[in-house]
This record gives sequence, structure tokens and C-alpha cells, in this order.
Amino acid sequence: MIEGLTPTTLGIYAVAAFVAFAGIILIHALTNHEKSHFRQRLARAAGQAVARRAPEKGEKYESLRRDNSSVRMRHLDDVARRVLPRPQALRDRLTRTGKKISLGQYALACCGVALVEAVVRPLFVPVSPAAAIPLALVVGLGLPHMAVSHLIKRRMKRFVAQFPDAIDLIVRGLKSGLPTSESIRVVGGEFGDPVGVEFQRVSDQVRFGQTLEDSLWEAAKRLDTPEFRFFCISLSVQRETGGNLGETLENLSDILRKRRQMQLKIRAMSSEAKASAMILGSLPFIMFMLIYFVNRPYVMQLVTDHRGMMLAGVGLTSLALGVFVMMRMSKFQI
Repeated sequence: MIEGLTPTTLGIYAVAAFVAFAGIILIHALTNHEKSHFRQRLARAAGQAVARRAPEKGEKYESLRRDNSSVRMRHLDDVARRVLPRPQALRDRLTRTGKKISLGQYALACCGVALVEAVVRPLFVPVSPAAAIPLALVVGLGLPHMAVSHLIKRRMKRFVAQFPDAIDLIVRGLKSGLPTSESIRVVGGEFGDPVGVEFQRVSDQVRFGQTLEDSLWEAAKRLDTPEFRFFCISLSVQRETGGNLGETLENLSDILRKRRQMQLKIRAMSSEAKASAMILGSLPFIMFMLIYFVNRPYVMQLVTDHRGMMLAGVGLTSLALGVFVMMRMSKFQI
């Protein structure tokens, strides 16, 4: 522990930084409120306000609730759009999660995680202020990023698992005489998230005048999964060259099922290497915590002494490199 710097002092500094950041956001919101209100009045006067459609029978007012939420967060979203780098790429990532997460909510989550780390960590592992601020930034940005990646990966797994069944339903619709757009609309109504949501969005875009091919390629960009790109390519090739679309999609469904079976087989064969990497990667941290509770002054030299920090940095770098190599060796692309 640095002389004169206590965990309470660090907590006060962190709270003060968070309050300053919140004050900046509030000032931006109050400054832009009048301008936004004036632009809305001009849009209504010019007849450019977007008309809301009445919900159909059995349809809930979910879109209305979503719009109210976006109105409440629009000022914070504007600030986050100006501060965060590459806001459009971040917005695309948040959309792929299937959750209603705005840029403002993501920025608040990052600030909250950084604040919690800055307040809680000094109680257990005190470090110098020069290292505390970068550490809080890394944790505040890294944990939400990892959480979003986990949500995207989980949603894509569900999509890949349901997608062959959705293609089979489209094939049955084509064989019964339905057009492709109507078969896609049926899939959107029969399946849940994420397959049903994505196909329903494609169907809505087609009903509003967009071509089916453009709507599918927008969905492919949004999903960013090879299985759906195979589906889009199959439809595009069939439109240009002709042929039996039902048979083409039936063969694609069979290929996707065999591809998923091969992925599961590779995952089972590489599970031993992944488990070894996880165990070896977690052992140094487990030993650090055990020694911390047994002999705290001895292990704290790794975070309070410059020589210990240098050795800890070298060890963590070597550990990360070894785990990365083991994970890459057990990962195969099909």
C-alpha cells in the first residue's frame, strides 16, 4: 500500500470521476434538448413525422414500448455516439445479441463496471494510482465486451441449430405451391428467436417494398454466419440460372446438418486440450489467492514492488501466449 493512499481515498477518487462523467453527460443532454425539440417540431410541420401502424389482432404493443425507451435514452445515445470509437460497428454488435441494448446503456454499463472495479479492488489488491486507472479502464471496457461476445455466440448457436429445420419448412412451402417470400413469412411466424425474428424482419422489409435478395443480404450482414450466407447464395444462383429451388434448399439443409455434426465431433475430440488450457491458465490465479490468504505481505510484493510487477507481467504474458497457442491448436474451421 502506498503511503497516504487508502482504499477509502481511492474509492472517493473513483466516485468523483464517475460524478464528473455523469455531469458531462447531463450537460450534453440539457444542451441538446432544445435543439432536438425544435427539430421534431420542424419535422412535424413539414409532414415528415413517421406514422405508426395500428397493431394487428394478437399483436402486442412491444414496438411502442421500444420507441418510448429509445426516446428516454436518445440524449445519452447521442453522447455515446460522439465519444465511442466506431459507433456503427458497436451498434451492429449490440443488434446481433438480440437484446434491446442501446449505445447509451452500453456506455453506462462500462462506466458502472469500471466504478465497481475501482471501489472493490483496492480492498483486496491495492496498487499505485498510475496502474489503478488503466486497470479500471481495461476492466470497464473488457468485461462488457466479453459479455456482448458471449450473447452473440450463444444466439448464433441457437440460430445454427434451428436453421436446417427452417429451411425444411421453406422447402415444404415451395412444394405446396407457396412463393418464396410467403414461405419465409411462414418461418417467421412458426419459429422463435433468433430464426423467427430474423425471417420475420426479412418478410417485413419485403412487404415494405424492398427486394427479397437485398433483404436477405442485409440479414446475412447482420447475422455474419456462413450458414445463412450459403442460403442467400443458393437463392441468388437459382434466380439467375433457374432450376428446382426446393431441391437446392433440401440439399443445403442436408449439408448444414452434416456440417454441424462434424463441428460437434471436432468439439468432442478437442475438449481435452481446451480443458488442459483452462486448468493451466487458472492455476496461477488460484495459487495467488491461496498465498494471499496465508501470507499476504509475501505475495503483495508482486503488485507493490516494481520488480515484482515486472515479473508478474512477464509471467502473465507467457501464460496468455501459452493458453492462446493451445486454444488455437484445438480450434478447427469447417
